[in-house]
Amino acid sequence: DVQLQASGGGLVQPGGSLRLSCEASGFSLSNYGMSWFREAPGKGREWVSFINKYGGYSLYSDSVNSHFTISRDNAKNVLYLHLNSLKPEDTAVYSCARYRHSYSAGQVVAPLDQYDLWGQGTQVTVSS
Repeated sequence: DVQLQASGGGLVQPGGSLRLSCEASGFSLSNYGMSWFREAPGKGREWVSFINKYGGYSLYSDSVNSHFTISRDNAKNVLYLHLNSLKPEDTAVYSCARYRHSYSAGQVVAPLDQYDLWGQGTQVTVSS
C-alpha cells in the first residue's frame, strides 16, 4: 500500500523539543517534495514546512520559522520535523503530506490541494 505514517508526538513542557517522523511506504520518498501541516483544536489545517525532494531547499511558515527544522533521509524513506522551543500554541495534530508536483522555485506549497497523499496525524501537546 502507498501510505505515510507519522509518529513521535507526545506531551512536552513549554521550551521542550520533539522529533516527528513520517515514514513512507509503497513509493520512493526521494521522488517527491514533502510538507508538514498541523491542525489545532477549532482551527483549520495549517501548512508548517516544505522540503524539496533532494532535501536542499526548505520553506517555513512565519509562525514556526526559526524554531522548527524539516529534514529528510531518502535512504531510509523518512521525513522529519524537529520541533524546538515549543510553545503552548504549537499544540496540534501534525501530519505529513506528499507534494503532487515537481517543485520549482516560486510554486505555492501551502494550499491543501497541492498534495495527493496524507498521513494520519500525530498529537503534539505543549503544556506544563
